[in-house]
Amino acid sequence: MTDNTPQMDSATDAGTGFESVIGDPSADNANASQAGGHRVSGSHRAARTASSKRTISAVAGVIGEILITLAVIVGFYLAWQMWWTGVMSQRTQASDDEVQTSSWTSAKSSDNTYRIAKANPVSTTPLEEGKYQTSKIMSKIYIPRFGAKWVRNIVEGTDIQQLNMHGLGHYSESQKAGAIGNFAVAGHRAGYGEPLAHIDDFKPGDKIVLRTQNYWYVYEYTNHEIVDPENVGVIEPVPNHPGQKPTERLITLTTCEPRYAYITAAHRWIAYGKLVSWSRVSEGVPKELASKARDGQVVFAQEEGTTVLPPDMSHIALASLLSYVVVYLAALAVWRYRGVRKYLGTAKEKRPVFSLYGWLTRIQPGPLPVRIVLVLLLCATLIAVFFQWGYPWMAQNLPFLQLTSNYVG
Repeated sequence: MTDNTPQMDSATDAGTGFESVIGDPSADNANASQAGGHRVSGSHRAARTASSKRTISAVAGVIGEILITLAVIVGFYLAWQMWWTGVMSQRTQASDDEVQTSSWTSAKSSDNTYRIAKANPVSTTPLEEGKYQTSKIMSKIYIPRFGAKWVRNIVEGTDIQQLNMHGLGHYSESQKAGAIGNFAVAGHRAGYGEPLAHIDDFKPGDKIVLRTQNYWYVYEYTNHEIVDPENVGVIEPVPNHPGQKPTERLITLTTCEPRYAYITAAHRWIAYGKLVSWSRVSEGVPKELASKARDGQVVFAQEEGTTVLPPDMSHIALASLLSYVVVYLAALAVWRYRGVRKYLGTAKEKRPVFSLYGWLTRIQPGPLPVRIVLVLLLCATLIAVFFQWGYPWMAQNLPFLQLTSNYVG
């Protein structure tokens, strides 16, 4: 019997050698599966990384937008406090002036022109009759150093409401305009029209002119001092000398120092002056307030023309809102929500990172320029609402703002 075992061994050996040349199919499949697993795992990690980055970017962007929005709100609050309260005060003063001084003696002559009034000596100074009425205009004040058209009302009393909305306030315990003693008034230096903002610009000899119903009183600035808020002696008949009998006719202006202060001002700036002449309103205008045109006509700059004030913010809010509604409906009818359709038609991975203002712009109807206009109209409406109602409410109800604004409705 022939032994075939060696042949079988040879065949086996041959088979082993062939597989070593062409490779093992099962091994190839295993390697391919392992490589594919690595590729899938890597793509998943990349996708997760990209998603995490988008989330972080979106969160950071939203936080940034919120902070920017808060900064804008604070910025507009400062504008409201420093500027718009002045507009409100000017509007109130104009209304007071129209109602309360319309019966005062006119400085114009019969031919509707001005003349320079005669300056009379201090020793003959007359006074207005009657008592001053609280919150009513008892005088107008002109200070050429503060501007050619600078004029403010002076009302009786120095409460916050009177100083905020009605101009300067007369200390009721001080003397009348033109009287022997001390005619003392107070006024804001920042906000609410800031009538005494530039009190530190006074130079010796500058004129301070009062106009009552029938008389002009011309004072001359002499000096100033800075005192503590508790020092009420500055409004005594003889400043800082209580009980001393007065012999001069003085004026005292009091305001805060410094002009801008954290919460409350630490000191008071006090400006002093003394009466140098008086005139009758019926005779014209004091030379200190008069100038002459090329034709020789006397010009009273403070009374020429009118101050143009911005419209009431409630009107601006209503106009902006109505404009928004009209543009919105027109864009909706013509273009529909083009921004939303474009966003939904974009693959998720290619969509813009989430943004509050981007979202607000996207949900408006129409093409991008129209949507931007709509967002701007919305912003204008909100700003006007803040100025008219939001900021006054904040100034009255938030403790910190109550202290810093002194606002009263």
